[in-house]
Amino acid sequence: MIMARMRKRSRYLVLLVAGIAFAAGAQTSFRLPDLGSSAAALISPAEEQAYGADMLHQMRAMGLVLDDPLVDAYVNGLGYRLVAVSDEPKQKFTFFVVRDAQINSFAAPGGYIGVNAGLITATRSESELAAVLAHEIAHITQHHLERAFEDARKTTPLLALALLGALAAGAAGGSNGNAPIAILAGGEGLVAQRQLNFTRHDEEEADRVGIGTLARAGFDPDAMAGFFQRMQEDLRPDRGGGGLPQLLQTHPVTSQRISEAEARAHVIEEQMRAHPPRTYSVGEHWETSIAPLPYVRHPGELLDYARSGDGSEDKGEYSFYSLMRERVRVLMSGQLNVLADYYAKNLQQHRTFDTPANHYGYALTLIRLGEGTQALQQLKPLLAARPDNLPLRLATAHAELAAGARPAALQRYAAITRDWPRNHAVALAYAKALLADGKADGAPEAARLLKPLLDDADEPDLYRTYGRAAELAGQPIRAAEAYADATFLAGQPADALDQLQRLAKRSDLDYYQRARIEARIAWITPIVLEMRKRHLRQQDGSGSG
Repeated sequence: MIMARMRKRSRYLVLLVAGIAFAAGAQTSFRLPDLGSSAAALISPAEEQAYGADMLHQMRAMGLVLDDPLVDAYVNGLGYRLVAVSDEPKQKFTFFVVRDAQINSFAAPGGYIGVNAGLITATRSESELAAVLAHEIAHITQHHLERAFEDARKTTPLLALALLGALAAGAAGGSNGNAPIAILAGGEGLVAQRQLNFTRHDEEEADRVGIGTLARAGFDPDAMAGFFQRMQEDLRPDRGGGGLPQLLQTHPVTSQRISEAEARAHVIEEQMRAHPPRTYSVGEHWETSIAPLPYVRHPGELLDYARSGDGSEDKGEYSFYSLMRERVRVLMSGQLNVLADYYAKNLQQHRTFDTPANHYGYALTLIRLGEGTQALQQLKPLLAARPDNLPLRLATAHAELAAGARPAALQRYAAITRDWPRNHAVALAYAKALLADGKADGAPEAARLLKPLLDDADEPDLYRTYGRAAELAGQPIRAAEAYADATFLAGQPADALDQLQRLAKRSDLDYYQRARIEARIAWITPIVLEMRKRHLRQQDGSGSG
């Protein structure tokens, strides 16, 4: 399970913690700058991948990751559709959604690409979202960050290392002064400025390479320039906007750059129309093109979201893009009553708003408000039109559970599981439904569903739910191990270590249980010790950066 991934981490502990220590007091108004690829001049490929994983864990600890299995699978499926036709199709990538309403995206060491929730909801087509991902993928495949930090290392080696950690793990704007901001605002800001300038120099190359990737994957090559231009126009102060979004601040755009992107897209479009690859069916609309299946990292983790009930592509009003965009909008909302009113009034008053995606968003909002019966009214017509649509089927089961129809919901979850075995979103939803009454009856089935997924999982909720299932099934040791794993993945290694050390004191452990627990303790202890050491150095002012 989690131990296999932890083996790779011991060699770069100082690198990791040196950076993460700067994020100790990071604010919730978190902004990650565009980091490009990875600092391979400073750490090995294995270490940079492990660094990216722990950056993600630390972001989770600060509540900055929107963890949702359906959204994660969609974003990763879309990302790997692009990766499959990129310059480095075998490069491992991890795409995730940042819990931030600002319009922004970034790339980080190890192929980790974050896209803000606000960017997803701001897009108007899947091509626009794909364009942003293609741009960030290009930063990694063209090794932009690698070159940037090599340049920074020549200026100040220790500061280059500190900058890598500070920028990726916690450097953000905000009103509360803290260590990350001080690093960027003080004399060390020279390194930050050099890195930023270098990134600007690489933006045109990322555009050029990204547009090619976008077109090869079957998306509209004009979408990149179009999206950036729309952001500039829609958010101008004279049009009621609040100034440029963070995306344009971290990815500076000029009229010349937009024109060049448009020209590049036009050339590619003409080339592909004259000599279309056999992989694609290039028609009047780019998004009806058939793209290759994404590279699947783990069986069952990514979904072929183009699939509909008859095996054809499900585009238009029922596209997974449109459904997931509304799902993100609902999951980000802190005012569900206001959001429900928004959906209800617009669905009633505006014909153009009357779309399946908006009914789906309204239903999700009602489910979160506990109005399962009303949610079912929104979902039943949609499910009748698309009976094999996974998000609609899961939402209907959720609504039935919220409406008090538990037997019907469990029956529906079981049917979905048969159609989508080893799918994280399905297994987790079904397991939670089985455990919802707090009784032991459904615990063995819930544990059976989740246990095969743990080897490939990096999701704290999956481990946490498995722990609850094991606990109810009368397996307290397995439960405690799973809870510790969930704590570690959530970016709290010290708490995970405390849990494991308490567990190791039990007198009823058998040989294999004790061996697993001691192995976990051995791997986590150096991480925690270095974090505590770095924290003390920062407290007494003796830290090097």
